[in-house]
Parts: sequence; structure tokens; C-alpha cells
Amino acid sequence: MDTSNAENADSPGASQAGTSVPGAAPGGRPSAFDGLAAAVLDQRGAVVGWTGTAQDLTGFRADEVHGRPVQKLVAELPHDLRGATRLPATGRVRLRHRRGDTIDVTFRTTRVSGSADFLVLAAPTPHLCGHQHGAALLRALSAQNRITIALHDTDLTTVQTNAMPDPLDGRPVQPGTRLGDVLCAEDAERIEAVLRQVLRTGIPVLGRNQHAGWRHQPARRHALSLSAFRLEDARGHPTGVAALYMDDTDQLRARRQLHLAREVAERVGGSLDVARTAQDLADVLVPAFGDRAAVDLAQAVFDGEEPAERLGGGDLHLRNAALAPAATLWPPGIRHGDVVPPLSDHPLLRRFQRGETVVYGRDDFIALIGGPQLVEQFLPQDTYALMVAPLHARGLTLGAIVIWRTGLSEPFTEDEVDLMRQIASRGALAIDNARRHTREHRAAMALQQSLLPPAMTDTPAAETAGVYLPTGRGAGIGGDWYDAIALPSLRLALVAGDVIGQGIPASATMGRLRAAIQTLADLELEPDELLTRIADLVQRLAAEAPPGNHDVMGATCLYAVYDPVTRRCAMASAGHPPPVLVRPDGTAEAVGLLPGPPLAVCGMPYETTVIDLEPGSVLALYTDGLVHRRAHDIDDGLRRLTDALTTSCRPDRALDETGRALLDALVDEAPRDDATLLLARTRAVPAKDTAHWQIPADPAAVSDARAWATRQLTAWGLDDLLFPTELIVSELVTNAIRYGRPPAELRLIRHDVLVCEVTDSNSTQPRLRRARTTDEGGRGLFLVAHLAERWGCRHAQNRKTIWSEQPIACHR
Repeated sequence: MDTSNAENADSPGASQAGTSVPGAAPGGRPSAFDGLAAAVLDQRGAVVGWTGTAQDLTGFRADEVHGRPVQKLVAELPHDLRGATRLPATGRVRLRHRRGDTIDVTFRTTRVSGSADFLVLAAPTPHLCGHQHGAALLRALSAQNRITIALHDTDLTTVQTNAMPDPLDGRPVQPGTRLGDVLCAEDAERIEAVLRQVLRTGIPVLGRNQHAGWRHQPARRHALSLSAFRLEDARGHPTGVAALYMDDTDQLRARRQLHLAREVAERVGGSLDVARTAQDLADVLVPAFGDRAAVDLAQAVFDGEEPAERLGGGDLHLRNAALAPAATLWPPGIRHGDVVPPLSDHPLLRRFQRGETVVYGRDDFIALIGGPQLVEQFLPQDTYALMVAPLHARGLTLGAIVIWRTGLSEPFTEDEVDLMRQIASRGALAIDNARRHTREHRAAMALQQSLLPPAMTDTPAAETAGVYLPTGRGAGIGGDWYDAIALPSLRLALVAGDVIGQGIPASATMGRLRAAIQTLADLELEPDELLTRIADLVQRLAAEAPPGNHDVMGATCLYAVYDPVTRRCAMASAGHPPPVLVRPDGTAEAVGLLPGPPLAVCGMPYETTVIDLEPGSVLALYTDGLVHRRAHDIDDGLRRLTDALTTSCRPDRALDETGRALLDALVDEAPRDDATLLLARTRAVPAKDTAHWQIPADPAAVSDARAWATRQLTAWGLDDLLFPTELIVSELVTNAIRYGRPPAELRLIRHDVLVCEVTDSNSTQPRLRRARTTDEGGRGLFLVAHLAERWGCRHAQNRKTIWSEQPIACHR
């Protein structure tokens, strides 16, 4: 046979005759041969050697093919190989099978050393491609840095691995080593236990999470995903374990950093208290980011002010605001609330002051604090690195976050520096919001205190004590107020009110209402009339409010007037809780009055209620913040207040002490609303210190009125006031007879002032004017105003009273 015909084999990549599925004959029967067949050809292309594997591949025995041209075994030669003069080195061809079908094989030829014969090696192309792909897959897996493939024998000794030498110390993970030679003993034992289980049961392990540290650097913990499969021989006996270790450390670190950023967003900024916000920030960072954390803030931040810009060393005016963990033993120089000591002018400090997040080594920090002699004072034990991040917001450096890593913790990475920069930015905004709230809170508090009356007053009608407690949340200051207004004729007006809203706007509205009530109180209006006029004022204020705030302008108010002469108290309510009366015998009850609408509602009437008060009674006015607690309604709170007053109000106990005790007992630690309480212990003017005289409707009665007044003042021992009093009585009685209508009455009251009152049934308001030289009259009220310390007019239903007051003490 000539060799030209023997070379009719396809070269690699040539087209093929016929089609078949990979690894199967055209008829669909799979090829059972997956080995490597060998045959020997002479220089003419005749078969001179045939192996058992060649028989397995083609089905032909050696005696059937020996001496025959190899082309007889080829089903079809491609056109490009026809006429070839020598065997190709490699190629692909379809061979005939003894059963009549064809086999797609890939072959390689090589000359036998010292002979003219050729050795031909052939294998089924599908199986050869599978081996090639598998080898490519193994090479790709072996090249992955994050995937370590290790083959362990039954003793778990490493037989083969793709692990490269560790770049940290250059030690390779070589065959013949065990996991304990590379990993920490505890970690190695835990992983080997998993591998032994796979060896024993044959059940694979897929993606089991393990944490491990290298023996030479146990602080560097790695997150591994372990997959393991048992290796078996041809008889199914275990020969070892194939393990894949995927390093998920970076992914785990990224997930933890994302979780920490989310925790900061959720937990920091929920409070408007500077110290609380700083503590929340420190708590969220430990242990997620470091072993210890501190938040230091500029002193001005605690006061709500903007800190000054500083550059260089020295006293930075920083004070510790938070430590975490708080229960840990800290160095003596680091205490909650302590001032940060002066620092050296270090380059890293200046980088911090320019807004950079800085990582200090131990030596750098020692240089910053001033030398090794201060290490025990300011450096936690086992510290090897710390990070300092500026709290910078809205152009201000508010302070710093300091993170310590101690012991075997990992060093800070660049990714963590970037993360801390983001955390510090968010934390700084939260702290600055709290700082600005503190400033507003203090301004509102100062405004509120300036608008409230003195806490205690002492008048002929009553002694009073008022207490105010701001809310424990929100803006912190509301529009609650109380007032005790001294009125003419020894009377006393008591006020308690509550403006809707909080903060400076509520305090400003409260101040306007309080001023209006004081002005109207001087007009001595009845309680229902006064509240009607205040309701009109609130309506005007609501109309002046910015768009969108009309509906939030409103208030409730209780206004009461006590007369120590008649021992009666008239009161009216504009949507306000009723006062509580504590009698001298210690019993207490809420006053039954009919409340009118809140002051925001205009056009609805108010009703005045009059009650009698014994001397020594205590009248308690309050706002709803005192009786409205969590999980309790106002009625229950009113019962609690009544019971507390029964217990606390004693004649021998000061009113201010009683008020503070009531607030401590009734108000939550962090009240939802501000609360006020005004206590008034009533007094009475003795009957012997008052005198009445009915005025006849006769002009001649003026002289009788002067004579009666002279006798009464002589009996009281007020001879020094006889002359001015005679003139005042003369003028007032003359006006009552001339311009008023009967009945009319003259009343004198003696206390620290001498009160002279003339009441008639004409409601016309008298008017003070300066008479001309030629006028015969019109000088009466002018004389009264000149002789009395003060005078005025008040109206009641179908009557008016003109009064004057003269101080007694200055005439004695």
C-alpha cells in the first residue's frame, strides 16, 4: 500500500463527512471507549502493530487489520488531504467501526526512534475535548487568588494545592503540610473536623462559612467559604478530600461596613440633645469599628454656640462628651466630661484641623500628647493605632471622633478611613442639629423666663407660688404661663394659660397674651368679658400669622379674680382645666365651672362662676401638662392632682415647696408637654377694717359724707389722712349725686393703703380733663388724681365704682 493513500486523514480543524452527537455513533449509540488507542504503521501506511486499546476503539481484532492499509479503516478523506505524500503530525478523522458505524477521533503521529515505522495515538474527539475543557477549568480555578484548591489524603495531609506563598512572610503552603501548620490551632481543628465528616460520610459540604486566622498573624481574621468533596478510587474506596476555600473577607468587610453605615443612619440623630447624640455615635462604633471610642466636642457646642476656628497645638477647648464602652476601665486622664489636655503642634494634628481623617501610630500619639510620661494617663493599654476624624458640619469643626484599636485587632485600612469620613460627616450633622436646637432652646427658655412673673408674690389678698417645668422633648419650651396680678381695692387676679405649639413662636405668643391680659385686668373687667376680648385678640393674631399657621394659633386660659373683702372669687375658663380648691380643713375638689371655647374660637360666650373662699384656702391653677401623663387621661390626672394636693397642702408648709413636690410627683421624667402650677393661699380683710355708708340722692349729703369719713379715719387712727380724704370723698360723692343714679355707696378699706370707693348705678365712664381758668367745675377728678397715689374706675353689671388709694405707711 502506498503512503499517499494512508495520508488521507483530516488535519485538525478540517470539515468532516457525516454527523453524529459527541461521543456517539450516527445511530445514537454512545461510544464506551474513553481511553487512548495505539497502532504502528509502516512507511507505506500498512498496519504492522495493533493494541488492545485500538481494538476497543474500532472493534477490529489485530488479525483483521494486520498488513492492511490504514485507509481501509478511514470512512472518508477530506478533499484537502487527498494526494498528501506523508502522514500528518496530528489531525481529526472518522474511522470505521466493525459494527458498521463511524467514530470521530483525534490522532497524533510520531516516528518510532531508529525505525521507519510510525506510532499513531488516537482518542475519541468528544472525550478529548472534555479533558481539554476540564484542564482549562482547572487552570482557571488555580489562577484565582480568592480560591484555594487543596487535595488532602485520608490523613488530611495536603497532597496538592494551588496556594501561592503568603506575601506577608513568604512561606509557601507546600504539599506534605497540614492545616495546623498554616492556620491557628483552633481554626485548623474546626475545619479538619468538617473534612473528616466528608471523608466518613461521603456527603459533600457546599459553601460552609468558616473564620480562620494565620498562625503567624492571628489578628488577621479571614472569612472562608468551604466546599469539600470526597475522592474515591476505581473501587469506590476513599482516597482523600478535595477542598475549595473561597476567601470572602473583602465581601464580608464590605457587608459589615454597609451595615455599620446603616446603623449610624438609624441610631444617630434621633435625639436633639448634644450629649445624647454624641453617646449614640460612640456606642454604634464599638465594637463594630474599634475597641474603644470617644467623642470630644468644643465647649461652645454644649452651650449651643458656634466653636471658634483653631489651628495648631495648645488648648483646643474640647471636652469629652461620650465614651464607649462606658463600663470599660479607662486611663485616668480620660473621663466623661473631662477637658481634653493641651496638645503639641504635630503635623497630623494640623491635618486633622484642616478636615482630614488621620490615623495615628502609637509613637505619633505619644508625641501629640507631650511625651511618654503621659502614656499611662491618656493611652489605653495595648493600643497600637487610633483614628481621629473631625466632626465638620456647615463650615464648623464641632469636635472629633477618636477610635482606638488594641490587642490583636487589625490595623486601619484606607477603606475604613473613607467609611469613618462618611460616618463623621453624618454624625457631625446630627450633633450640629442638636447644637442648634440647644441654642433655640436656651433662647426660648430665656424668653420664657423673662415673660413669666416672679415665682412668688405676697399681697393682701393671697400669697402665691408658681412653678414652671419645660417639656422633655421637642423644642423644650412651650407657651404655658401663669400670672398673679394685683388689682385695685386689694383684689388679686390669678391666671393660667397654655398656648398651642412650642419654641420661640409659642413663647412670643404667650408674652403678647400675658401683656394683653394684664392691660385688660387693669380695666377691671369681669372674667367673662375679659376672655371675650382676649379671644378677639387671638383671632387677630391668627389672621396676622404666616400662611399655613392660621390653624395652629390658639390658647386656653383660666382667669379668676379674688376679693379679700367679700371673700369671693369670680372665674371663667376658655377651654382650660378647672382649678382645684383645697379648703382649710384639708379637703380638696375641682371647682365646678362651665368652660367656654378655647381662645381661638371667636363669637362664643363665656360664663363667670363665683365661689366663696375661706381664709387659708388654697386655689390651684395649672395647665394640662401637669395632669396629662402617658397612659392616663386628663380625668385620671385631675384625680391624682386632687389627691396630691390633699396630701401636700398643709398650712405649715411653704407654697413653693409644695409646688415643687407636686411637680416631682405628678410629671414624668421626660414630659411630653410643659407644665405650670400656680398655688394661691387666700387671705381676708377683717370686717373692722372696712366701713360702708349709703349716699342719699341729696346734694346736702356731701357734707355728711365728709363728716362720716372723718369719724371713721379718726377711729382707725389715720388723722394724717383726714384732709386729703375729705377732699377725695367730697369730689367723688358730689359726682355720684350729680351725674350718677341711686343707689350709691361710699366704702372705706384699711390695709397697707386706704381705699376710698364710691359706687353708683350709672355706667358712664368718668373722664379726667384739665379745666380752663373760666370753668366753674371739672376739677374734681383732677384733684383726686393729685391727692391719691392712684385712682381708677371699674364696671360691673348696671353699676360703676370709682376708687382711689392712698398709702398708709408713708403717712405714719
